[in-house]
Amino acid sequence: MGGYILTRLLSAIPVLLGITVIVFLIMAMIPGDPATAILGSYATPENVERLNRHLGLDEPLWRQYFIWLGNLLQGDFGRSFALNRPVLDEILDRFSATLILAGTAFVLCSALGILAGVVSAARQYGLADKAITFVVILGISVPSFFLGMMMILLFAVQLRWLPVSGMYSIWGGGDVPDLIRHLTMPALALSVVATGVIARLSRGAMLEVLRQDFIRTARAKGVHERRVIWGHALRAAMVSIIPVLGIQAGFVLSGAVYIEMVFQWPGVGRMLVDAILKRDILLVQGGVVFVAACYVGFNIVVDVAQSVLDPRIRT
Repeated sequence: MGGYILTRLLSAIPVLLGITVIVFLIMAMIPGDPATAILGSYATPENVERLNRHLGLDEPLWRQYFIWLGNLLQGDFGRSFALNRPVLDEILDRFSATLILAGTAFVLCSALGILAGVVSAARQYGLADKAITFVVILGISVPSFFLGMMMILLFAVQLRWLPVSGMYSIWGGGDVPDLIRHLTMPALALSVVATGVIARLSRGAMLEVLRQDFIRTARAKGVHERRVIWGHALRAAMVSIIPVLGIQAGFVLSGAVYIEMVFQWPGVGRMLVDAILKRDILLVQGGVVFVAACYVGFNIVVDVAQSVLDPRIRT
């Protein structure tokens, strides 16, 4: 197991390096002068030249990349000129909010998706299967940001059951119940599409397992159907379901960007959008690399969990 984990960690290194190259080149290709955008009304030729020298923007592109990468490897993500604080500090402050939102959405879509897939497979072609399939297809077809806006219109504006935006109430609040009230709509909106995908693929994995010989043997021995489904079949199907969960974790994390904008959630996604509008290059680069590293790390955890369920994967 230790060798397999080490192999996966080593394989993540070129992936992360590739991400840094892509992020750096994309930011370098954005038209306009970053120094002029940062200085605004103070963008005199002298100030622009001084800032370009300070940021290293007067160096060749390849040298700029290696300077930035070297600082990155030392834990120095640079300093945000728009916020006047270290990039890493801002990312870590914002990431806790994103982690709460994306983590809640991921737990919801995993639990509901697997439950729907198992029930649908156990009742194949029955009323429950048809109802779940209809709801799942409807959920996959509706964009999360549109669903979020409709939820705001219904539950916040019309019914006034839930707050419109933010993470906590402006006046008072700040406790766990207040957080749950603000979290309900964005987490549900973010989890809908992923729930549908997990449900469909879980159904397929369960149907494949239910046709296996060991399931027929268990039924022939008189094992209760509930234990056959939830004990034997689901455990075997999880080998195929876990990779899907890893992919959907990335979808949920990336989808948090526009959901945070819709609900004004103070996370990394909203931070990145604001940084792009302000041409805060170091903050954008650091935020994207940090989120990508988290996604790669989560996929390693998923691979390890899959290898625990099916040791043949390690060979």
